[in-house]
Amino acid sequence: FAKMMKLAVLAAAAGSAAAFAPAQQGRLSTAVNGYENELGVIAPTGFFDPLGFTDGIDQEKFDQYRTAELKHGRVAQLAVIGYITPEIFRWGFDIAPGIPCADVPNGVAAINAIPALGWAQIIFAIGAVDVRGWLGDFDIGKPDLKGKEEERALQELQHGRLAMLAILELLRHDSQNLVKPGFDGLDTLITGFPFLYN
Repeated sequence: FAKMMKLAVLAAAAGSAAAFAPAQQGRLSTAVNGYENELGVIAPTGFFDPLGFTDGIDQEKFDQYRTAELKHGRVAQLAVIGYITPEIFRWGFDIAPGIPCADVPNGVAAINAIPALGWAQIIFAIGAVDVRGWLGDFDIGKPDLKGKEEERALQELQHGRLAMLAILELLRHDSQNLVKPGFDGLDTLITGFPFLYN
């Protein structure tokens, strides 16, 4: 036992000594230098690309990545709203013949409760909007952005990034609650606004 303790103390001492060693000064890649001034690069993280997706890519590829990030952020924002809304509101129609929306459980539990015809409706509607743009472009509700285009674009990126994290956490929490019901001791998903459930 004494030998193991000495080895553990020695390993801890070596690890703590390495923390005070001077860091090696490596060369930054040209991709980081090229994109560190792009919209969305903010403190404290700066240009955040830990997996190196932008190493050696050109501006066109970067723009494709940014477009994908915007689209995923928008979808995540809709997903968060769609995840939370059934907690306080139910539609009055049937998702499939004989299955009203009010009978479909919230969150991850809805995956098995919705029949194939309901999933076909959902996938068709998403595809119609995404591929064909059937809903169109509405003028109502568009803000006047004169002089604030860059600020609003940054806000949209940030809101999308937050929504991507939020939907992942909602899915994680709800999935854990399916495996072990009541693991958190809470009866509802939204705990900060109890008046929503009255």
